This record gives sequence, C-alpha cells and structure tokens, in this order.
Amino acid sequence: MQNSTLPALIGMLLRERPELRTDIPESPSEQFRIYRSLVNVRPANPASAEFLEAEDAFLTAAAAQKGITDWHDLTPTEPGILLWQGDITTLRCGAIVNAANSGMTGCWSPCHSCIDNCIHTFAGVRLRLECDRLMRAQGHPEPTGQAKLTPAYNLPCDYVIHTVGPIVDGALTERHRELLRSCYEKCLSCAMENGIDSIAFCCISTGVFGFPKRPAAQIAVDTVRNFRKNHEISVIFNVFTDDDLAVYSQILNG
Repeated sequence: MQNSTLPALIGMLLRERPELRTDIPESPSEQFRIYRSLVNVRPANPASAEFLEAEDAFLTAAAAQKGITDWHDLTPTEPGILLWQGDITTLRCGAIVNAANSGMTGCWSPCHSCIDNCIHTFAGVRLRLECDRLMRAQGHPEPTGQAKLTPAYNLPCDYVIHTVGPIVDGALTERHRELLRSCYEKCLSCAMENGIDSIAFCCISTGVFGFPKRPAAQIAVDTVRNFRKNHEISVIFNVFTDDDLAVYSQILNG
C-alpha cells in the first residue's frame, strides 16, 4: 500500500510516543505495518489538524486502491437481503456493524486481523476518540447484546454500529443465543431510529468469541427476516471466508 504521506504520518505518530521511536523503512508494506501498529496503540486523544488532513488523504487513497463496492450493485438473495463476500471496510452503504469488545474503543493489538482492528484502522483515529467519549459518558463497559452508533469517518459507509457479541467458552447455551439475537435486533433498531436504510452485518461472535458458525448464521438470518416483516431496511450479510460464504448460502437458499 504505497502512499507518499505514510512517512509523514509515521513521523507525527512517533513524535507523540518518543519511547516507540523506530526507523522508517523504505518498503511501503513495512511502512503501512508500522503506521497501523502505531494507530492501533494510540491513546484516544485528539489529533492535530495536520495529522487529520494527512490521515484523510492517505485513507481516501487506500480505499480507492482497494476498490469500493456500492451495496446497490449487489444482487439480492431475496427481497431486502443480500450476501456479499468481501472486505467490509470497502462497502458503501448506510451502516456497517463492528463486532466490538466491551471496552468499545477498538482492538489495541498491533495489526491484529479482527474486524474491530480493521474498522478502526481504516476509519481513522477519530473513531477511537468518539468511542472513548461515548464510554466515558456511559461510565461502565458496554453490555453484551446492545448497539451504539458512531460516524464512519474515512470509511465509505455513513455510520458504524458497534455491538458486543456473546463469548462462548464451552457448550453453546440458550443465553448465548438470546444475546446474539439481541445484537442483531439492537443494531437493526438503531439503524431504523437513525434513518439508515441499509446495514451490513459481519459474522458477530464467530471469531475469537467462539460462537459456532452455523447456529450463529441461522440466528442472524432468522432475526433479520423476522425484523423485516415490519420494517423496510436492506440487510447485507458480509462474509470474508469461503466457509462463511458456504454456510450463509445454504441457509439463505433453504
């Protein structure tokens, strides 16, 4: 991911954290790795206008390089429901759903592959600052099965809806199922309350949170179909892996 603004961004991030000082490599991929790592561990502090201008320029160019998909160009699997395999940070729609943790300020592990890390990386540092503001106002960790709305900043979608899914450590219980249903219901309601007409769901809780893929997908599809009986909203099920694509395809096709 090559961009002439990367060394400048890295330099500004390193000036904020002199204890992390390192040489800036020549390789664009290594530059991006360092930039992303620094962003991932950056505290939720306001950034300078100079940094934000450079960050906006870099992330806009990065999105164009990856390619943006408009949800209107996708083919529905049934009225109001679509299935799309791809990078959710490149999807232009009303809102995308972030599978967050209870801290709600993003993934702090440098270059981690989780969706929380990806969304915060490509949205930019203002997303963590906004999430931190919401959490300070709330005064306690985010409960499982709720939803919070933020701007999307440098993402092509309009908003990000953050939800904390259930952690399955052992046997899957009805309580796990209830909490996952709540994630989908609260996100859908949040979208409707804010006039958002399209929402893209990732596979909530099926990564490191351990919810089995097939029952999670069945809950997702059933909850969305039931919600759409009384609400006009377009829903995109976003999958990344071939396994998830196969599971959703089977469920959506009966």
